[in-house]
Amino acid sequence: MRKGITDVTKASAGQTLHQTILSDIEGRIVSGEWPPGYRLPFEVDLATHYDCSRMTVNKVMSQLAKAGLIERRKKSGSFVRQPQIQSAVLEIHDIRAEVESLGLDYGFKVLKCTQRTATKDDRTRLDMAAGAPLLDIVCLHFAGEREFCIEQRLVNLVTVPEAAEADFGGVAPGPWLLGHVPWSNAEHRISAETPSKEIARLLAISEKQACLVVERRTWSNSGAVTYVRFTYPGNAHALVARFSPSAD
Repeated sequence: MRKGITDVTKASAGQTLHQTILSDIEGRIVSGEWPPGYRLPFEVDLATHYDCSRMTVNKVMSQLAKAGLIERRKKSGSFVRQPQIQSAVLEIHDIRAEVESLGLDYGFKVLKCTQRTATKDDRTRLDMAAGAPLLDIVCLHFAGEREFCIEQRLVNLVTVPEAAEADFGGVAPGPWLLGHVPWSNAEHRISAETPSKEIARLLAISEKQACLVVERRTWSNSGAVTYVRFTYPGNAHALVARFSPSAD
């Protein structure tokens, strides 16, 4: 038996064997124990390991493939897929939908939410006057049990004064803004960077690991709305965008 499944898993109380196998394999993928590109054991080997029928394993593998966690290749086996930030990163999207599209449970935690005045550095990120009030927010988003990305956001309280009284305990800042402020223009900047010591700690990654950084600025007809910087672990994400030749 290949590395990673040497410990026999028994069905947990209240779970069917199907659910237990699914949770076990999903947990190994999400935790990074089985990284992108890892070839899973063959179905016949998994059936032997879990002491179940091959049909049960086949149903589990089909569910994992449907969730986008594995890729099944004819005659080659099943491989852990590279999780993807779909082309929605080039749109104004909801991270919750992004996580759930991977077949994982979504969660988030607000690490910081303070009101202060704009500094010189803030003004380079968000078009606003010196000394204008803003909201400084930091959130950590989760995919299952694993850290998914860090959100660092500035909100212009001149344009969106109601944000000062918003409760972000139940709704993350991104979807809250989408529901309260019609935006008219947006700008994206995408780069690869190594994380700061603090970002690496929050994402539970090495400071030497490359990260995918998506920065976005949005405006409404009333002025600048928000600047946000999303930092994703680079070894678990990729950008995918489709395009067509122009009519010319």
